[in-house]
Parts: sequence; structure tokens; C-alpha cells
Amino acid sequence: MGHREYCVVSGVLFVLVALAHLLRIAYGMSVQVDDYLVPMWVSWCGFIVPGALAVWAFRISRAPGTS
Repeated sequence: MGHREYCVVSGVLFVLVALAHLLRIAYGMSVQVDDYLVPMWVSWCGFIVPGALAVWAFRISRAPGTS
């Protein structure tokens, strides 16, 4: 697998993670780990950071000179 394919696969995985967090935000789903209720701001971070990484990965994969 070349550099371009690696970036595309990484971008797709980051999009899936961001989408999962966006769905949690949209539907207002609560997440509880043991006795700890995970706050909604965690999903905002989980949407923004992987979303930005996905955009970055897709831009790198389309850059000229990547193989």
C-alpha cells in the first residue's frame, strides 16, 4: 500500500469516528462508563479533531507528487 492509499484509508476511518460523535450529538445520546456520565463536550472534541484529521488526510492524498 502506497502513501496515497494509506492517507485515504486513514481519512475514511477518521470520518467514521467523527460521524459517530456527530450522531451522538444530534440524537443527544448519553454515554456512561461505569458510574461516570461522559459529558457532551467530549463528543464535540471527538467530532472536530477527527474531522480535521480526515480533511488533512484527504488533502495529502490528493496532493501532487504523492504515490
